[in-house]
Amino acid sequence: MRERAVSGHPDSTGRTPGATLPSMTESEGSTKESARAAHPPPCDASARCDDTAASLGDYRAAFHTAGLPMAVLNRDGLVLAANPAFGELVGTAPGDLVAADAADLADLGADPRLWAAYREVLCGRRERLSCTRRLKRTDGSAVWAEVTVEPVAERLPGGAERVLLTAADISDRRDLLARLRHLQMHDPVTRLPNRTLFFERLTAALEAAAFERSGTGRIGLCYLDLDGFKAVNDTLGHRVGDRLLGAVAQRLTRCAERAAGRGPGPGGHLVARLGGDEFALLVEDSTGTDQLAELAQSVLDALQQPFDLAGQRLSVSASIGVVERAAGGTTATGLMQAADTTLYWAKEDGKARWTLFDPERNAHRMTRQALSSTLRPAVDRGEFTLEYQPLVGLGDGRAQGVEALVRWRHPQFGVLAPNRFIALAEENGAIVELGRWVLTRACYQARAWQLAHPGGQPLFVSVNVAVRQVWDSDLVADVAGILAETGLPPRLLQLELTESAVMGSAGRPLQALQALSDMGVRIAIDDFGTGYSNLAYLSRLPVSVLKLDGSFVHGFRSQEHPNPADEMIVEALVALAHRLGLTVTAECVESAEQAERLRRIGCDTGQGWLYSRPVAPDGVAALLDAGRACG
Repeated sequence: MRERAVSGHPDSTGRTPGATLPSMTESEGSTKESARAAHPPPCDASARCDDTAASLGDYRAAFHTAGLPMAVLNRDGLVLAANPAFGELVGTAPGDLVAADAADLADLGADPRLWAAYREVLCGRRERLSCTRRLKRTDGSAVWAEVTVEPVAERLPGGAERVLLTAADISDRRDLLARLRHLQMHDPVTRLPNRTLFFERLTAALEAAAFERSGTGRIGLCYLDLDGFKAVNDTLGHRVGDRLLGAVAQRLTRCAERAAGRGPGPGGHLVARLGGDEFALLVEDSTGTDQLAELAQSVLDALQQPFDLAGQRLSVSASIGVVERAAGGTTATGLMQAADTTLYWAKEDGKARWTLFDPERNAHRMTRQALSSTLRPAVDRGEFTLEYQPLVGLGDGRAQGVEALVRWRHPQFGVLAPNRFIALAEENGAIVELGRWVLTRACYQARAWQLAHPGGQPLFVSVNVAVRQVWDSDLVADVAGILAETGLPPRLLQLELTESAVMGSAGRPLQALQALSDMGVRIAIDDFGTGYSNLAYLSRLPVSVLKLDGSFVHGFRSQEHPNPADEMIVEALVALAHRLGLTVTAECVESAEQAERLRRIGCDTGQGWLYSRPVAPDGVAALLDAGRACG
């Protein structure tokens, strides 16, 4: 091994400064031996010199025989000496490495921050640098090494400092970690990237799009799951289900490769299995919704072809949520929420289709969610109120009753009509508590009107009841308790249920309706004529009133061009109801002409803007004071 000569002056022990590493030349060693022969030191000093010489030999032997690759550098980063292990690591003879730039050998100049730290070690301003680098070998291959650079304790004459560079080969360990990471980041069934790797890649793509100017700055996602996959697992077993997932993954990968115009690898569309039968196709630098729509359609077409799995021929379909947007301001969580919502829409719209994210539809969904989550507390906070719309006799034009209509005075969205929240209340069960409040408040108000006008025929109050109130609560007990609490006679209470809720009722609902009718409460079928019920079933129900849906009355609007079909249907329904002993109320009466024709047909009462819009309780009281005439 070639070494550079270093001049210096021995100290009192005969050592040259910095000689703790193999830096002396052979001539320097011979000179020192001659000096000791010509001028023998005292006994103690001679013993110390012998120990030092032995130590130098030990250091040199350790340096050359060490299995750890090492090189000694000067403060300029040039190699002064390299041991055989270092030469073997980089694939060249140790002597040929002398005067080589260590930064090139250890790839320390590629990273600006790493290069700055390395220079600080060379200049003595930093004690140690440790990093993992990819070392290039002379044959073109490369090895991964844990590189450490640190100063040697002793200095050369003039203050020059030596630096020791070590490079431990960690290629095997790195390969093992890479294999473990691959197992950790990939799904064992489909071999696709799993949820963890997908989100890692998605986050990196969003960050890159935010800072790079070379791409489109947009990102797209197709989020899909298989329709009816659970049935495959339940009927054919999980082994067949896993084979199906693997086959689906292959088709998705081929679709992504064709769409990207290249084979798998960096730059292609990422296909991942997120869990269960859910998959995602990530499109970086997307060019617009047309690109994502084309990809989604190709996936649907590919999955429609039957699968042959070990003698089993299976056909599946998928529902796909498609999201495409600018990457700026988009988070991974936000993108996945939009994709999940859009996938739900695809399922809701009939499955086996792709659906594009719609901001307006999503805003409506968010509003629904906000309303649904605050329904129950709103009852306790007293945010609901009631308005009343008169039910008027078509013969004399006098108000016979009123329908209670609930309003929600929402602190954020203003006054909301029932069609904005009743369906939500039925979905989450809040309708039971809300319905009980409406019934109680309406009965109290009807009793108050009765007491305020004792001389005339009192108004009955009609309250809408959801079928879930029958199933999820004891409606009969609630009504009986409220009537007893308010003092309202049962004959002044009418309960309205929709046709779909009443028709076909059996068991508990029918028993409840019968019990309420026996109590003296009137039962009305609301929106009658909108369903497909067996009209003969009416004779078995304890119903006293039919309320015709307003769509029938719309045909009565034009006196010059009436719709004869609507008039014939209404006439037939009225005749049927009267034969069954029922009275008929027509909804949505808006003109005197409509009211007159309904009267001629035989309708008993009417309800609509012709008579009055829904009003507060004071408005009904004023109507009673004026003699109850409407219109």
